[in-house]
Amino acid sequence: MSSDGLRECHDVVVIGGGQAGLATGYHLARRGLQFVILDAADQVGDSWRNRWDSLRLFTSGRYDGLPGMPFPGPRTFFPTKDQVADYLSVYATRFQLPIRLRTRVERVSARDDGEGFVVVANGQPMDADQVIVASGAFHAPRVPEFAAELNPSILQLHSSQYRRPSELHDGPVLVVGAANSGAEIALDVAGRHRTTLVGSNTGHVPVDLDGLLGRMVDPLIWFAANHVLTIHTPIGRKVRSVARYHGHPVERARPDRVRAAGVERRLGRVVGVRDGLPVLDDGQVVDAANVIWATGWRRDYSWIDLPILRDDGWPDEVEGVVASAPGLYFVGLPFQRAIASSLLGGVGRDAADIVDRVFARAASTAGLTNRGRGTIATLERA
Repeated sequence: MSSDGLRECHDVVVIGGGQAGLATGYHLARRGLQFVILDAADQVGDSWRNRWDSLRLFTSGRYDGLPGMPFPGPRTFFPTKDQVADYLSVYATRFQLPIRLRTRVERVSARDDGEGFVVVANGQPMDADQVIVASGAFHAPRVPEFAAELNPSILQLHSSQYRRPSELHDGPVLVVGAANSGAEIALDVAGRHRTTLVGSNTGHVPVDLDGLLGRMVDPLIWFAANHVLTIHTPIGRKVRSVARYHGHPVERARPDRVRAAGVERRLGRVVGVRDGLPVLDDGQVVDAANVIWATGWRRDYSWIDLPILRDDGWPDEVEGVVASAPGLYFVGLPFQRAIASSLLGGVGRDAADIVDRVFARAASTAGLTNRGRGTIATLERA
């Protein structure tokens, strides 16, 4: 509530203060719309800080900048996760984006009068003419139910909880899931622990990203990620149908590196538990003192109290626009428009497009409502 007892009102509420929310905020500010960004984290960039220590980006610095601010440092280096977190924090400060941290959104619903939305955050409702969801699609760690049957002495971590090899128990490590996260973590722990990596073959990038050839083809890869592998091309639609459900091809932790590090690579799946130890689908039992579940995430949009989800759990959107709920949008979804849509250097284009639509809708309704208090003044100045 505001100090005068009236409910807080905004032209736009952005949910999520990561790279998608910040890029969206940049464009909203340039348009002069009155908005607020809500994020549950303690600091801007925490989604990056709270990942494993050795993590580096797969895209070079020249392709990691958000709108209006290039990523600092050499153009061809691959930033660490902490450098990304610091960059996001500086970005938010530089453009004076109105972010409210430690603010968890609990519900989004339609207003009773059908004009706009009610957003409940930290138990307090606020009105919004339009809402942009920039919270991504990775909400709850996914771990199989039978994990609870493993011997209690085994240390179990989801990939989101793993930080460094020194925190693991003495003894062998089983990494379950062989896409990028699992393969990277297996490489990270292999120097100190006997390591087994189990999972289906997701394919891999054929060049060494850190080598000379990788640097030479980097611009071509980035062009393809933005303009070839999109929802508007046949190959892009085919890749999207796989990437959204099965992960991307392995980039840095390619099979040759995994083998050279001494990681035992097994195809197949972990399907259960026998005598307290994990069992593969071929019946083999894997000795493990540690199990790291790189098994992905569950999407959770249960807090959006609107019928906008498809049967597969993804929002029913096209390029971020939800036709069934006018005024509701998404930014930063994996493969929203292109395979680069959720990446630092790719999200800005989608954010600009969504903000254009937000502004057009604000202009078309400015004569009908003034709840947000910012839109009409902006349009009058224009």
